[in-house]
Amino acid sequence: MKKFLEKLKKKQDLSFKESKTAFNVLMNGEASEVEIYDFLTLLSSKGEVADEIAGGVYVLREKSTRVNIQNCIDTCGTGGDGMNTLNISTASALLLSSMKIKVAKHGNKAVSSKCGSGDVLEALNININLEPKEIEDQINKNNFGFMFAPNYHSAMRFVGPTRKKIGKRTIFNMIGPLSSPALVQRQVIGVFDKKLLKIFAMALSNLNIKFAWIVNSEDGLDEISPYAKTNVVQLKDNNISEITIDPKELNIDANKFEDLVGDDAVFNANKMVEIFKGKDNDFSKAVCLNAAAGLIVAEKYKDFNLAYNYARDFIRSGKTFKHLKNIQSD
Repeated sequence: MKKFLEKLKKKQDLSFKESKTAFNVLMNGEASEVEIYDFLTLLSSKGEVADEIAGGVYVLREKSTRVNIQNCIDTCGTGGDGMNTLNISTASALLLSSMKIKVAKHGNKAVSSKCGSGDVLEALNININLEPKEIEDQINKNNFGFMFAPNYHSAMRFVGPTRKKIGKRTIFNMIGPLSSPALVQRQVIGVFDKKLLKIFAMALSNLNIKFAWIVNSEDGLDEISPYAKTNVVQLKDNNISEITIDPKELNIDANKFEDLVGDDAVFNANKMVEIFKGKDNDFSKAVCLNAAAGLIVAEKYKDFNLAYNYARDFIRSGKTFKHLKNIQSD
């Protein structure tokens, strides 16, 4: 570990191979608390690069409890945009599953917000503590399974106390969303900083990903926004390209940001149920925008506008609420 710390002190980037070696030391419990602290804070002050993120993801995936399911997508983002919105990516995951897209949702409870994906799903009476076989069965039956990160990444216990002591974002906030125990090959990932768009795409290109959209909106959301242009970096078959989603071009009439503001888990769950029953508001539009991205990476649609309009029609039909009842009863 010493040689990696020396490199980081000199503001030198680690290679993919060096990152894998360093994260193996961390995830095997072979690093001291001081070494973990120095490693994470030095990486952060230098600025994490794609090879460093990819190395961490590779090791965390290797050590995760595996969920064996094919042809799924995930909508797990980094969080941390500080906007305290409702659970847009979790709602879009449920909407996608109601449209017959297999979703292996990876997530956690709240870290930087009042309500994480695990919190809101519990408030919706969805069991978040399922064994791998149970998740596989749920996805095969209802197209939706939730992998609660702490249950699947036991190696994280070696770094948890130090992360708490650091008390701010580290590379693990970037590694987590990419470390699906189901090894999904299709993903929509919201990031809290525009600078991460290309870095994430380059990291994912090392990790056998078929199709990903990495998104960050110009109004600061780590989602596709109904209010402002969203910058998208697409990774498809190892080709990286850039796209802009403009809500004005989609004729989205959204101007009530208060519709997107979240609170505790019960509040957020109730808002989700409302739109699944057909209530039309800015939250519903935001969820449909992000579900449309899921339809694109699942290759059900090529045209974003058509995907968005399909999601809009579907959510307003109330079918997603019936689908939610099926998940809750199992």
